[in-house]
Amino acid sequence: MGLSRSEQRRDAVFACYQHDVTGRPLDVLLEGAPDFTRDLAMGVEENRAAIDEVIGERSHGWELERIAPLERNVLRVALYEMRYLDDVPDEVAIDEAVNLARKYCGADAPGFVNGILGAVARTGGSAA
Repeated sequence: MGLSRSEQRRDAVFACYQHDVTGRPLDVLLEGAPDFTRDLAMGVEENRAAIDEVIGERSHGWELERIAPLERNVLRVALYEMRYLDDVPDEVAIDEAVNLARKYCGADAPGFVNGILGAVARTGGSAA
């Protein structure tokens, strides 16, 4: 059996994170990845400027570069799903992102991620 969507989201976050931190090409990082993982990571990269703009608008008092790279990429993948994929409800994207932040990021990350994504879900963002 293949990877679950949750596992593929995690893998997309890690691929985007590695690309962000090391500059390695996404194509290389995604070799052999399932379609959903690849679609998420490539979609984030293609829409990164618009997604980052939304993060910047919602993370009051935080410069995008000050957000930890893994948290930043958890946000990017969730926002990509919220703004560009019709088959993923916002609540699912938020829940998945908070769970990833809880598992892989610092203690304050789940609340931070939930706050930003919740604000986007309530008020919309300019990434659409």
